[in-house]
Amino acid sequence: MLRSFRVANHRSFRDEQELQLMPAYDKERPVVPVAAVFGANASGKSNLLDALRWMQSAVRESFRVWEADSGIPRVRYRLDDDESQPSSFVADLVLDGVQWVYGFSVTSEAVQEEWLHTYPHGRERVIFERNGQELELGSTVPERRSRAEILRGLMRDNALLLSVASQANQAEVKPVYRWFNLQQMHVTRMGIPSVRHDHLSVLIAGAHKVYPEFVHLLRTADFGISDISVEEPLFGRVPIVRFRHEPGGVWLELADQSEGTLAWAELLFYALEALKHGSLMILDEIDSSLHSRLTPRLVELFRNGETNANGAQLLFTTHDATLLGTCLGEDLLRRDEIWFVEKKDGTSRLYALSDFHPRKGENRERRYLLGSYGAVPVIFEDSAVDSLLEARRERADASA
Repeated sequence: MLRSFRVANHRSFRDEQELQLMPAYDKERPVVPVAAVFGANASGKSNLLDALRWMQSAVRESFRVWEADSGIPRVRYRLDDDESQPSSFVADLVLDGVQWVYGFSVTSEAVQEEWLHTYPHGRERVIFERNGQELELGSTVPERRSRAEILRGLMRDNALLLSVASQANQAEVKPVYRWFNLQQMHVTRMGIPSVRHDHLSVLIAGAHKVYPEFVHLLRTADFGISDISVEEPLFGRVPIVRFRHEPGGVWLELADQSEGTLAWAELLFYALEALKHGSLMILDEIDSSLHSRLTPRLVELFRNGETNANGAQLLFTTHDATLLGTCLGEDLLRRDEIWFVEKKDGTSRLYALSDFHPRKGENRERRYLLGSYGAVPVIFEDSAVDSLLEARRERADASA
């Protein structure tokens, strides 16, 4: 489970920003199961998720994929001319009840610093600390001097030691490497309809086979669907998926379904996977995929202790202010599950709703739309009509 994530000098984030998933109000829980990030268009919401994705890809690929002399393909803060400034990333995790903190700092040429610490029984234990090409293993690591010598021989300027050590089968780093390698799930929309339909056919066929509850969850979304049939093809072709629609029980092809139906089916598969494996599910602009009445249904799957017994988490960005409101007297999102991103002078800033000490029952949706929390777009001082007419007058005057 992710407790916090820090990033600095990446895309729109210049100074260090931290997303904390530690409960602000319910201290009984080690982490919150859901985190929603609100903000205007181009505020940096997606860049926050991109930073986490980049950290994951660097752990997975730096040793096996990046060429030895190719440098580091980071995307630094774009409005800073000083290319020597490093980018830094830190993840604070709870894995099988034990806290781990892993982080690194890189330039476009090399890894500057990297470290992995763990806290069994609440006391810090160093696994490794790296400064450039210098490496020290912690005092509790068996045969640390000889093992450090082996790892130094494998290290490269542009490869993370976590990647190196995992490929060298160093047991002490395996829990953290495994989290980065397997645990994060990123759902992205595919732009070519025919390609996406092939992808969805395979995905839905898999969900239908592995998760008996998949059809029931699809049915409860009130799309008029009562069942799914899957025809497994021969010779590795794409499965044929059909949906039974009521009333009448008519079977329709996948291509006949609405985008809303397909989006919900796709997200359900990834949600069930995350709940099964206790992994992190990441969604960018969830409101572009789901109706505002379906998003709370997805959220409750992660928040409920029975459906989420393995500690899965849902992290998403959104513009949908209605998610700050209530439904049947219950908050759709709890106070410590809400974050905002605001951009000023080209720099994004991340902060929590809990910074404002909101009261229970506070009309958060109204306060957000009125600008009390920031992170709302500044549109036009005048109306859009006035602005358009003024631009036309200026163009006419310039050409006269």
